[in-house]
Amino acid sequence: MKPALCNEVIAAFDWPRQCAFSAALGFRGLEVAPYTLGAEPHLIGAGEAARLKRTAADAGIAVAGLHWLLIAPKGLSITDADPAIRDRTRDVMRRLIDLCAELGGQYLVHGSPHQRRLPEGADRAAARERAIETLALAARAAEAAGVTYCLEALAPPDANFVNRIAEAAEIVRRIGSPGLRTMIDCSAAGLTEGEPLEAVADRWLPTGLIAHVQVNDRNRRGPGQGGDRFLPLFQALKRWNYDGWIAAEPFDYVPDGPAAAAHAAGYVKALMESLS
Repeated sequence: MKPALCNEVIAAFDWPRQCAFSAALGFRGLEVAPYTLGAEPHLIGAGEAARLKRTAADAGIAVAGLHWLLIAPKGLSITDADPAIRDRTRDVMRRLIDLCAELGGQYLVHGSPHQRRLPEGADRAAARERAIETLALAARAAEAAGVTYCLEALAPPDANFVNRIAEAAEIVRRIGSPGLRTMIDCSAAGLTEGEPLEAVADRWLPTGLIAHVQVNDRNRRGPGQGGDRFLPLFQALKRWNYDGWIAAEPFDYVPDGPAAAAHAAGYVKALMESLS
């Protein structure tokens, strides 16, 4: 298991400092929110991607993957009835998949709840099919690029489409591409799955559908900053030989971003050491 930090937590730092700071805390990777790289991150060219990757490597850290994919540019949606909006969204997704590969990342997390909302009323079924069609295109692009596209289950009210891992798994199985998988977001799972995190891992890891794990408390703070306890989850991950990335993703930075990152680093490190 490899610890990573979601980089928006320390987005106030420039990229070289993000890399150096995260490496100094003991993280092995950064999970990058593309919007932190610019207003049009999908247009980052191969040369700039190589520079970002090299800066990370020089600091002793890797780009683990990408998440918060559709925040920038504005106006994206995988469910919108307007084909022009969907075409633009699909183009951004394809370009971000290529960017992930160029940065050396292994996965992309499709959360972006506002950009996948289903409309109220009779068009919800059609909107769901539009989303699945778009995810199928992303799956094929990810497969071609050698990365994994992860459909993330998110809790309401943030999301009204794919709230539970079973819903994500149904879509993954329907599309049937090795480029598409789902994941465990601990905060969302703690709110929606109706069983402890370790039971969620025991249920889903044997299926082969889980490609990533994000650790955060149900109170939206970092791991160890709330009532959730993560040792049983880590024990389950070890039990099922999970060897992927575990990304710390707080939303509420207490007392601030760098301190929340430091707390998460120490907490995750202690959990991992307890398993050895």
